[in-house]
Amino acid sequence: MKLSATLAWLVDSAAETAGADRLLAELGAHLVSDGLPLAAGTLTLDVPHPLIARRTWLWRADSGEVMEALNFASGPAAFAPQASGDAGRRWLSDRADGVVHEDVIGARVNGPSLGWIGPRPFTPDESDELKQAARFAAAPLAVLAARATLSATLEAYLGRRSAQRVMAAPLRRDLGETIQAALLYADLRSFTALSESNPPAAVIAALDAWFDRIAGAVHAFGGEVLKFIGDGVLAIFPVVGEPPRRACQAALRAAAAAQAGMAHLNEERQRQGLPPLSFGAALHLGEMLWGNIGAANRLDFTAIGPAVNLASRLEGLCRPLGKTVLVSGALAAETNAQLIALGTHELRGIAAPCEVFALPD
Repeated sequence: MKLSATLAWLVDSAAETAGADRLLAELGAHLVSDGLPLAAGTLTLDVPHPLIARRTWLWRADSGEVMEALNFASGPAAFAPQASGDAGRRWLSDRADGVVHEDVIGARVNGPSLGWIGPRPFTPDESDELKQAARFAAAPLAVLAARATLSATLEAYLGRRSAQRVMAAPLRRDLGETIQAALLYADLRSFTALSESNPPAAVIAALDAWFDRIAGAVHAFGGEVLKFIGDGVLAIFPVVGEPPRRACQAALRAAAAAQAGMAHLNEERQRQGLPPLSFGAALHLGEMLWGNIGAANRLDFTAIGPAVNLASRLEGLCRPLGKTVLVSGALAAETNAQLIALGTHELRGIAAPCEVFALPD
């Protein structure tokens, strides 16, 4: 069977491209080399993600540039099959002198779609070539979609850095590395009373609102949430190739942003006649083992070690000291932020006393 250069590439090599954006760019370039008069193209894929309903890539033939348009998940309408290629179709229509050529790949109505425009309307033979390319693109797109689904799922449950580490290493529990990081351990106050006096839906809504504020602040300053522990959060700001000062500053800014976010949330809750939510947080700088732990066939990816234990114990002092955010002496020594010195305190289960500071409320 004699195949064109484009179809041979789709069969032999397309599945090895780095991502859907590169597949679109290389497919467009191959089609142009085969004589197709293309001005632009689009590729739309559904990728499971907590915030994104689908992703569309936009390719320009004159520059080879690929841009991305995201369709955010805002409700059931975001997943409507007829909306599958809307972003790409609109973008092509704005640039088309002729009709947009679009192919849905596979049997699903809302499956992947490829769209193209040229400097003139396509001839019937050219349209047939584009349809044939779309048919041959089904297999490599299935591979890329599966890869993207795995990556998006791991990132949603583990965080980006941890997901990349898991995907790059064998699935064994004896794999891990010692890293230095600024840690943030935070806990919602009076959660037991909240859960006992409210229906489950209200409790979940309160938890989600709290996690949005604390995790949003962590991510905004380059940190990563490692784990949600009941109503608590463990996050890290890794020290990578530079002194720890930047990671410590980022952790302090995240804690301050979380305070501001919770203040705004409590104003809204007050307007709704709901009680305010309070929290405690501790920041510490130290080394930890970052990697796999667990049973032989059931693993967890997390951080463990004395630094994690100290952050957890330090957070327990927030209530008795009447402070929202406490900072260990180890982290305070790496920053020039204005902190309140609270003296040296014994921490349960920690051998050496800890110098404690507070972030102003």
